[in-house]
Amino acid sequence: MDDREIIELFNRRSERALDECRARYGSYLRRVALNITGSERDAEECEADVYLAAWEAIPPEKPRSLRAWLARCARNTALGKLEHDTAVKRGRGEAEAVLEELSECVPAPGSVGERLDADELARSIDAFLIEQDARTRRVFVQRCFECDAVPDIARQNGMTEQAVRSLLHRTRRKLRAYLESEELI
Repeated sequence: MDDREIIELFNRRSERALDECRARYGSYLRRVALNITGSERDAEECEADVYLAAWEAIPPEKPRSLRAWLARCARNTALGKLEHDTAVKRGRGEAEAVLEELSECVPAPGSVGERLDADELARSIDAFLIEQDARTRRVFVQRCFECDAVPDIARQNGMTEQAVRSLLHRTRRKLRAYLESEELI
């Protein structure tokens, strides 16, 4: 079943939509949450929270990409849980590392909120990523959105860890320059 059909099930308020989401995206959502929380139990809780969020939001929400929408929910849920439980100290620490890396090119949330709408920043980052080659986009999303560890990204993309680090460094530098040219930072 494809995303469009699953969204239609949500629109009809069919509980089958949840089963289809679980079957299609369950392991992916758990991995995103696990990379952030470092705990299988917390990742499973986050996954369940994502399904509840989807049930409550669709409709009226109409995600263009159900996978991306669910992943964003999983990421936000896991980050909230991490902050609440201070799990960075107990977990793998990937979320903390990613946030530190991104601080090179994106200002802290407080200053962003004062100067521009978060949606505008997200649109600009999307526009920047569209201009990048497929491998750069994939590696950047794996690290900065899914919070995958560098060794995992290297293995999945047939690269060395150093090549991944270099690619991420260059991409963050380009992103910073892009955001500066757009006068967003």
